[in-house]
Amino acid sequence: MGIRYYAYAFDADRTEEALKDPMSVISDDPLADAWGMEPGFTVGVIGEREPAPERDLLYLDKAWSQLQWVVASLETQGDGAYRMFVGDVSMTDRGWIPWSRTITPDEALRVRDGLASISDEDVERVLRRQGRRPPMGPDTDDLLHFLGKARAFVDQVVREGRGFAYMIG
Repeated sequence: MGIRYYAYAFDADRTEEALKDPMSVISDDPLADAWGMEPGFTVGVIGEREPAPERDLLYLDKAWSQLQWVVASLETQGDGAYRMFVGDVSMTDRGWIPWSRTITPDEALRVRDGLASISDEDVERVLRRQGRRPPMGPDTDDLLHFLGKARAFVDQVVREGRGFAYMIG
C-alpha cells in the first residue's frame, strides 16, 4: 500500500496531550478517514462514509516524500514549512514503524508562513534543477495540488488557533 502522510488538527487545549503522544490525536485508521471507509476495512467501496473533514485531516498520500525533498531544498533553516514534513518511517524486518510529530499552535504559525513563502514557481525550479532528482512521486501538477492542500489545511489550523499532529506511515 505504501507509506503515506496524514495530519490531524487538534484544539489548543489538547496541546500537552499531543506533545506527549502525537498518536493520541491521530486516528487508529487514518486511511479509512481519508478514503471514507469504515475503520478497519479490508474489502469495501471507497466513499461508504464521508471522509474526515478537510479542516481536521490533511491527507498527502505518498506525495509527502517529494514535498519533503522540495521544501528542504528551498528552506535554509528548516524552521518553517519543513517542520511539517520532517521524518520518515523506521524500517524493520517486519515492515515499518511510523513517524509521528506534533506541531503546536505557535509552531503552526511558522509552518504557515513557510508554506506561504514557497511559490509554485519555486517548486517548479527545484524540480527542474540539473543533476538533482526528487524521490519517485507525483508529477509537478499533482505535487502542486498537494502543496495547495497543505497550505489550505495549515491556514485553517492557524485561523482556528489549533495545532496538528502528523504521521508518516
